[in-house]
Amino acid sequence: MGVTIVTGGSSGIGQATALEIAARGEGVILTYNGNAQGARDTVATIEARGGTAVPLRLDLGDATRFPAFAAQVEETLAAVWQADTFTALVNNAGMGGGSRFVDTTEEQFDTLVRVLFRGTFFLTQRLLPLLADGGAIVNVASASVTTIERGGGYAAYAANKGAIVTLTQYLAVELAERRIRVNAIAPGSTRTLIADNAFGKYAHLVPEIEKKTLLGRLGEPDDIAAVIAMLLSSDGRWITGQVIEASGGYQFGI
Repeated sequence: MGVTIVTGGSSGIGQATALEIAARGEGVILTYNGNAQGARDTVATIEARGGTAVPLRLDLGDATRFPAFAAQVEETLAAVWQADTFTALVNNAGMGGGSRFVDTTEEQFDTLVRVLFRGTFFLTQRLLPLLADGGAIVNVASASVTTIERGGGYAAYAANKGAIVTLTQYLAVELAERRIRVNAIAPGSTRTLIADNAFGKYAHLVPEIEKKTLLGRLGEPDDIAAVIAMLLSSDGRWITGQVIEASGGYQFGI
């Protein structure tokens, strides 16, 4: 049995990914920050289905805690799975952050950088010695990088997700000698609680999004989780250095 680390596994895409990976027979270490109950719910569902999962708290915006987190991972691998390495990493944890360029403050910008890019960069670096050769990494980017909204409003957020895409491509090159595959997924509009439940607050905008989507609906976390699980599995064994948009064809040809 392999073990996958999924950051931000207490809700949304991360939770769906943890459930999907566990359903395929893998062990899961999932992280959470403020949503401890969501993490417990994810673990309870996995265990009820016969799988094994362990929740660990992680503040992706505080890199000073990464060494202690890596030590926790090492201890958990040994105690629960009698292993000294894990096989896959899903860098999913993050935050929303829509604001127009002229309105973005330095504080907002720095928070986005710290969580979305710097945290992902240095957490991956810290965990790399524990990642098995021949393993895989999937970084969760955003379709805001691959499809630019005419109304704007995502300059800082998308710039950080764009940095994740570039990081993905360079990691694919540098980690190839260890046969570690590195890819990014760029989800389109997906029904989660991100950005303080934006889809619930602005439900009237959902039909407009659906009109712009070839497959005619909003994405669900399960849609994204299935692609992530594929990229981590042997089905994705010949894919590395790629950015896969999973948006149902949002604004395709528009």
